[in-house]
Amino acid sequence: MNTLRMAQDFARRSARFLKEASLALSELDHATCVRRSQECVEMSLKGVLRLLGIEYPSQHDVSEVLLTLDRSPLPGWFKEHLPYLAETSRSLAALRGPAMYGSEEELKPASELFSEDDARRAYVDAEKVLHLCTAIINSWRSDRTE
Repeated sequence: MNTLRMAQDFARRSARFLKEASLALSELDHATCVRRSQECVEMSLKGVLRLLGIEYPSQHDVSEVLLTLDRSPLPGWFKEHLPYLAETSRSLAALRGPAMYGSEEELKPASELFSEDDARRAYVDAEKVLHLCTAIINSWRSDRTE
């Protein structure tokens, strides 16, 4: 399987995670919205790394790798967003565990940790990341097939 096909698959799966985040948000399941939004961001960003043939770390936060892409063949419009993409990766990865398991220290379930504002912010960030990553994957495809 080539890197483009893998990246396209990652983008499709990311879109699915975003749909699940939207459903969770509509059902006021804020923790699940945050979790699925994080999964969308992670898979979207790893799709771009896969597209470039970059081995991504086997961790949820890929921000450090993203910040090294300034010399990559990515177009300038995408590179302008690298700081935002890195910060989004970092911040949502930190919420991944609590969104699934809650807080062991506070003995609070995940459903009590996140507000509607938290969920909406995570969703909006995931939507933007998916849009940017899908755009680069689609433009890569059209650039390579002409």
